[in-house]
Amino acid sequence: MTSRTQTTFAPPVMEARRWLEGVTFPDNQPLINVSQAAPVDPPPAPLRAAMADALELPETHLYGPVLGLPALRAELSAQWSAHYQGTATPDQIAITSGCNQAFAATITAICSEGDEVILPTPWYFNHKMWLDMCGVTAVALSAGADLIPDAEAARALITPRTRAISLVTPNNPGGVEYPAETLSDFLALTRETGIKLIVDETYRDFDSRSNPPHNLLADPNWDDTLIQLYSFSKAYRLTGHRVGAIVANAALLAEVEKFLDTVAICPSQLGQRAALWGLQNLREWLAGERDEILDRRAAINDYMPLIAAKGWKLMGCGAYFAYLEHPFAESSTTLAPKFVQEIGVLALPGTMFMPETDPSGARQFRVAFANVDRAGIETLFTRLASLDWPLATPVHAA
Repeated sequence: MTSRTQTTFAPPVMEARRWLEGVTFPDNQPLINVSQAAPVDPPPAPLRAAMADALELPETHLYGPVLGLPALRAELSAQWSAHYQGTATPDQIAITSGCNQAFAATITAICSEGDEVILPTPWYFNHKMWLDMCGVTAVALSAGADLIPDAEAARALITPRTRAISLVTPNNPGGVEYPAETLSDFLALTRETGIKLIVDETYRDFDSRSNPPHNLLADPNWDDTLIQLYSFSKAYRLTGHRVGAIVANAALLAEVEKFLDTVAICPSQLGQRAALWGLQNLREWLAGERDEILDRRAAINDYMPLIAAKGWKLMGCGAYFAYLEHPFAESSTTLAPKFVQEIGVLALPGTMFMPETDPSGARQFRVAFANVDRAGIETLFTRLASLDWPLATPVHAA
């Protein structure tokens, strides 16, 4: 008999960390860890001070409303509406214990065993894992060479069992920012076919565009189809406090509430108060964080010639990620542990973001640069350029 957890693979980031066991790194070549997209620095000092004050409130230590603190729901709805030039009301907001839980709750609320959800590939592996554990089939939609999925290609994959199409923008793992037209096409398709459009915008605060990245929320009937997901973890360095959000139809959130009450009862009260304080007070600080991430994105492009000369290709870059195609004969699955041992680099192979039946992941790597500054990116690319391994045989046209 197979349990729910046995239907899926081991957590990729945890698997990658095992490659570090028994490996020592010399002083002149310390480890460069680009495996995980989570800031390691603590929240800014003013936010930590606000959190310390919150610890003195008796209610911080008690259960709260299952769907989140009313003040946080109201603040996020106001800022979300302003950002997207649309309307989201507080009853259309649910606060969750991180964005992964937001996805899990959403899928549980809209799917039954045997249903299908379309995921563009390369996909975010935790989304695939949750679908597996729910008995929901993840239907792969190849995003193509530019890593931007096509709505008409998705149309061909829709069946009577399809319940949703799930997109991530800016994308994890590819880094690309989906054009507004792409998202509009997907909203039109999902509305026409009566399924849901899930848009995970965990990294929206680091989008390079100054204007709203899409106009989905400006549609007066957006909540008949659209479900948006968000994370406070990346914006305010609250990864350990697990605070995310769902923006969706209030009736759907009533179903989500059943899941949340059963799993966690309520999100962390301290984390929610931190998120609220951040929304109200850290706009300028967050703008500076965005500028830093955008400079690291520029650094990827600036130093890309170091490895492009060796046959590497940059497939996508943005938010916290660069997605690379390598030139070597061996699979990225084999090469990733060798990176650790030979050049002191921990990165995830593309095979962790692809179905087993898709061979393209063997040629790809994800680089998460949230914790690597411009100088570190130059060092990373210098180390990659130093590799002198057998190259893949070029494919020639007949």
